Amino acid sequence: MPSSHRTRLRPASRMALVAIAAAAAIGLAGCSSAAAPAASPSATAEATSVTVTDNHGEQTVALPAQRVVATDNRTISVLDSWGIDVVAAPLDIFPAGLSYKKDGSGVINLGNHGEPDLEAVVAADPDLIINGQRFASHYASLQTLAPNATIIELDPREGEDFGDELKRQVTVLGEVFGKQDEAAKLVADYDESVERVKKAYDGQSVMGVITSGGEINYAAPSTGRTLGPVFDILALTPALSSDGSTDHQGDDISVEAIAASNPEWILVMDRDAGVSANTDEEYTPAADLLTSSAVLKNVPAVKNGHIVYMPAGTYLDEGIVTYTTFFNSLADALESAS
Repeated sequence: MPSSHRTRLRPASRMALVAIAAAAAIGLAGCSSAAAPAASPSATAEATSVTVTDNHGEQTVALPAQRVVATDNRTISVLDSWGIDVVAAPLDIFPAGLSYKKDGSGVINLGNHGEPDLEAVVAADPDLIINGQRFASHYASLQTLAPNATIIELDPREGEDFGDELKRQVTVLGEVFGKQDEAAKLVADYDESVERVKKAYDGQSVMGVITSGGEINYAAPSTGRTLGPVFDILALTPALSSDGSTDHQGDDISVEAIAASNPEWILVMDRDAGVSANTDEEYTPAADLLTSSAVLKNVPAVKNGHIVYMPAGTYLDEGIVTYTTFFNSLADALESAS
């Protein structure tokens, strides 16, 4: 009977077989990986809401907002430029040129803040209300009439830097409407305009005035309507530091007092240019009032043409874009004069 025997591998042979087996395993794994489709990452779920902080605390907005009511003059032009659909707005007090004011826009008109058609808010059935400025006093009524709507108010807060508040407005709305990049651009443009003025300005005396009803009125530093905060934002030297108010037509001051303050620059907000330039036959442009005044003719600002006017529609659009435009105009004038 033949004897059985087991073949023994030498150590070198055994190592060679192990290497071959390992290589084969790697090759199979590679083929398997190449053949199998790459796993696709799961699509990121779109957010269904966003929580922001306004003047009243945290507000949660369901996304996307479907039916928006907008009452805030400071932000309406930004919403329009972003292509945000609006179902209702106080069109009577909004600046000209908005798409919302065109015939056939379908926007329900809430009238004006003095005699608003608030019942129309019920018909508009909003899920989001951007409220503020002239309509701020109607906040409680809007809560009652639209209990299911989120209301956001972003008016500049007392005691806060006005420029920072303008930037806060558009930044928060950028979050709400998915326009973060657009909001960041508005903020950057504003900051750049401020820096241009600060770089060109060298401490000359400045007077702020508001023209209304054919009169030249005083806009006090810090407190004056529209122009008051400009003194703080740009660190301007006031020609006159008399107390003032936030009155929308400015405070009474004699032309003689303006002349006595001898301003080297005059900054002007023509209130009537925004509300009655095209409807009032007696409207007199601010430029005519200032340059035709015999009392002011020897004031340095008038003699040298150092008068800078805010955009014509400022009174109805006191938002970040208006101030950016104005600051760039002021920077242009200062740079040219240097």
